[in-house]
Amino acid sequence: MDKATLLAEVIQQVKELKKNAAEASKGLLLPMEVDEVRVEPHDDGTGDGTSYFMASVCCDYSPRLLSDIRQALDTLNITTVKAEISSLGGRMKSMFIFTSCKKHKSNDSEAHRLLASSVHQALSSVLDKVSVTAEFSPRTPHPNKRRRVSFFDSLSSSS
Repeated sequence: MDKATLLAEVIQQVKELKKNAAEASKGLLLPMEVDEVRVEPHDDGTGDGTSYFMASVCCDYSPRLLSDIRQALDTLNITTVKAEISSLGGRMKSMFIFTSCKKHKSNDSEAHRLLASSVHQALSSVLDKVSVTAEFSPRTPHPNKRRRVSFFDSLSSSS
């Protein structure tokens, strides 16, 4: 088997593994490799006429992230019905199901669009804040932990 054929086989195998991983993780809340904010309509299945939305934020974890998200959502006139948070390898994904506190007609598409846009903008500002903070923080694996310094390391480097 020549190198080109071997490389084509490897590429095909990697594509197959990615497809299998995507199918296996369907329905699970897993952080992705890219930063993302999504807000979209959500059907809760109750049929009570209330309009629900799903919002998600995916980004690198930071200690203040959850409180920043909470503050951003508290400024809006929404009721959070469900929240799920997952983390993997320093990445975090938060998903929220919410509805408006105000009663709108079920077909009031302009009000729905405005609400979704407001939530998207609020969560995007949190994501921007996290990105800027990470850019100026020291590059340590655990930024909230102090660096260990050994007395012996400093003696050996000075001699």
